[in-house]
Amino acid sequence: MKYSRHGLSDEILIKLFEALTFPRLIEEKMLILLRQNRISKWFSGIGQEAIAVGITQALEPDEYILPMHRNLGVFTGRAVPFDRLFAQWQGTPRGYTKGRDRSFHFGTNEHHIVGMISHLGPQNGVADGIALATLLKKEKKVTVVFNGDGGTSEGDFHEAVNVAAVWDLPVIFVIENNGYGLSTPSHEQFRCKHFIDKAIGYGIEGIQVDGNNVLEVYTKVKALAESLRERPRPILLECITFRMRGHEEASGTKYVPAELMEQWAKKDPVENYEQFLIREGVLTAAEADRTRKRLKKQIESGLETAFTETHPLPDTTLELSDVHAPFIQVVHEPANTARTEKRFVDAISDALRQSMERFPQLILMGQDIADYGGVFKITDGFVAQFGKDRVRNTPLCEAAIVGAALGLSVKGMKAMVEMQFADFVTEGFNQIVNNLAKIHWRWGQPADVVIRMPTGAGTAAGPFHSQSNEAWFFHTPGLKIVYPSNPWDAKGLLNAAIEDPNPYLYFEHKLMYRSLKAEIPNDYYTVEIGKAQRVAAGTDLSIITYGMGVHWALEVMAAFPHWRADIIDLRTLLPWDQQLVAESVQKTNRVLVLHEDTLTGGIGAEITAWITEHCFRWLDAPVLRVASLDTPIPFAPTLENNFLPRARLAERVKAIMDF
Repeated sequence: MKYSRHGLSDEILIKLFEALTFPRLIEEKMLILLRQNRISKWFSGIGQEAIAVGITQALEPDEYILPMHRNLGVFTGRAVPFDRLFAQWQGTPRGYTKGRDRSFHFGTNEHHIVGMISHLGPQNGVADGIALATLLKKEKKVTVVFNGDGGTSEGDFHEAVNVAAVWDLPVIFVIENNGYGLSTPSHEQFRCKHFIDKAIGYGIEGIQVDGNNVLEVYTKVKALAESLRERPRPILLECITFRMRGHEEASGTKYVPAELMEQWAKKDPVENYEQFLIREGVLTAAEADRTRKRLKKQIESGLETAFTETHPLPDTTLELSDVHAPFIQVVHEPANTARTEKRFVDAISDALRQSMERFPQLILMGQDIADYGGVFKITDGFVAQFGKDRVRNTPLCEAAIVGAALGLSVKGMKAMVEMQFADFVTEGFNQIVNNLAKIHWRWGQPADVVIRMPTGAGTAAGPFHSQSNEAWFFHTPGLKIVYPSNPWDAKGLLNAAIEDPNPYLYFEHKLMYRSLKAEIPNDYYTVEIGKAQRVAAGTDLSIITYGMGVHWALEVMAAFPHWRADIIDLRTLLPWDQQLVAESVQKTNRVLVLHEDTLTGGIGAEITAWITEHCFRWLDAPVLRVASLDTPIPFAPTLENNFLPRARLAERVKAIMDF
């Protein structure tokens, strides 16, 4: 290997030596502990250390890095205490996730690191959001995100690079090209010869370096970072390297040809760099040995501390309370009594505008939401008031944009993402259920994100623009879900969701947009999260519903004047108001659960089960459900009407009252 000092001082060269040696010594110790059965799993980065070390040392300490499994040098380079690192790997309380997650699946804002999740790729969108925040705050910072060569086949990678290119975000997308994705060789992963060739398609710069040469990595990244701070833009940095151990130790390396292992063993980044320093007279062999002994002593000290801990004692209260970031809602009443009649769609727009005024750190993102005002014109005129930095058109990259919203949260900002239609949320599903929903519970990072979801049928829009998909997310701890049925709640619940630093899905029924009107306060106000509303009082029957179901229930019960129903509008689906539901069941003794979503596995199933378990002694009849057919939503109006539960509601009311 050929090294060039590039004018670097002896002090920097020695600092790089220590930074390179420390993770190698930790790795060697971990392999010993693994053979001793004192640790259960290890993802080795032996052979690739120069990339993580060179990049970390080249950046400023407060610039964010988003590493992966084999980037131990990022964590050691940022002075993450080794005892806490080891505790994290062991799943003990001293670790950053309190035993809830493994290996490098954690972040620490103190050290400006955001760890990955197992789904390769989502970290790239988060990097976009962090970089966007640095631009908006005029901080002149660079963000670096790591990828393996296999992970670049994921859609998250492509989306994030595209967004960064369009928005000129100062992100260095690092690709550690080690020739394999686990055991699958590169030629079975992609056709391009070099990853820098892909940069052309995104319209960005692609740069290739010898990933085993720490000086080449360090000097190149240092120069790039200085350039990006002054002229923000994304860079694709391909680092040619090789993994000398298995994907993880249990997988081995038998699939790698022996001659390839021998070839790359000669390019060992640690041994070669040490020999270079000795030849240059910067370091003596004795000094190198003293450095290793000192670092080994530090490792042993950290292990001694970490091994005193055992796995955490379960504390159910703590486990449940950590699912969400701490937040005590204070319900805001309007400052004055002035009201104006507004449509449902205008109430949503009102809430967004007033929240933008209230929270200068709030960023709106979505397809066509800027000058065009969104397909439903909810943000019409917002660019003139708030500017394009805060009201941002996005490429069709839902996964990257949801990830970017999380990245904004990491930097202490708020984000609202508009899904053009709720159906399209599938493109960002992983980011929502695995990143946003779990991140606070995992390592205490709030996901201050609201995702607006135009939903529902009744407009003859067919199976891909009409789905009710709230049940997909109802099963996911960490999310909060609201679903207003009227203009008052539409504004108050959206304001409340934006105030709360936890991730929300805000469902808004498209059919209500321009068909519902009500007088609502002109001023800013919020509605209590988790509190249902009794929209009609009765003693004969409880109808538990939300969204369009509220209006169907009122309509149908008007045809039965001899029966009075207690109609409960849930308003909030996660968490839902169990107390009011129980009170209603106790009063009427008969319950019908109604929703627009399909029957099987819908939210009504959970509510019905809960009522049966907790309110059985008050029931005079089985709990009945009314929902849409278990089919996709058809296009033709006649078929759509048959699909929806509205026509079957009266029949079910009669059935439960006649029981």
